[in-house]
Amino acid sequence: MLCDECKKRTACMHITKIANNQTVEKHLCEQCAKEHGEMNLTIDANFSVHDFLKGIFNKGFTEGANWQNTSACPQCGLTYSDFSRNGKIGCGECYKAFGDRLVPLLRRIHGTSGHTGKVPKRGGGKLVIKQQLKQKRKDLEAHVANEEYEQAARLRDEIRAMEKEMKGEE
Repeated sequence: MLCDECKKRTACMHITKIANNQTVEKHLCEQCAKEHGEMNLTIDANFSVHDFLKGIFNKGFTEGANWQNTSACPQCGLTYSDFSRNGKIGCGECYKAFGDRLVPLLRRIHGTSGHTGKVPKRGGGKLVIKQQLKQKRKDLEAHVANEEYEQAARLRDEIRAMEKEMKGEE
């Protein structure tokens, strides 16, 4: 696609601006984007995803706080300081050890701290049931709020049966 301004070079940037409920879209080449002030970012060639994540991990913490110097993960020995430097969790226990700091981070990045995606077919049976229960409880609350008591009673009974089934499997 050619640049919307010069009509000569290949567009490398797509810009969408919304102002006063009006949407304006532009496709610009690098040179025209610089001339219009749309490309004032400089990206270091050595910049990595880990650098980006490190900036997110440390956001909101003050310099003098002792959050980095807290205890290490009992399983692998990783400290939160190490995690914030390299952006990688050492083991499954790290989620428990650093939970008080990871939950707000995950919420900020993903919008939630709970898994809502696909579940593995093998070994994911309980998780599927838990997700179904969570959805049924939401539906139950909606039916009660809308005074749809027959549907709410039906869902209540389904929830109880599923909970009983889960307890039987344990």
